[in-house]
Amino acid sequence: MLISEFARVVGLTPDTVRFYVRLGLLLPDRTSKGGRTPYSVFTSEHVRTVEDIRLGQMLGLSLNQMLALKKEHDAEGLSPARSKEIALMLLGEIEQKADNLNTMASWLRSSIAWEDGGRHGPRPKMPVIHKI
Repeated sequence: MLISEFARVVGLTPDTVRFYVRLGLLLPDRTSKGGRTPYSVFTSEHVRTVEDIRLGQMLGLSLNQMLALKKEHDAEGLSPARSKEIALMLLGEIEQKADNLNTMASWLRSSIAWEDGGRHGPRPKMPVIHKI
């Protein structure tokens, strides 16, 4: 499928697809149609790649981190040990984010209770948020 159809299928804009291609996250096939500028042709494998990109984004990976992992995978593959290492790192980051969000939610609840109570007593102290 050509870029406009591919973009529609995966729910991206053609500009975003082109950006992913420029970064090297998507490597479409090329066809001789189109004269001096060959058409990019996308397959179901590229659809799966976009799904992987979305998953990486949900896990908190930047596009550059995903590109580095793609290059590592393409060069030597990802061993089970390396895959586990990456998963453990991401899990730790997600758990830290969850802890930070729970801390902030608790602080907001305390702040709301303080406001509802007429601001009596000291204002709830800002929590310490751990850098990820």
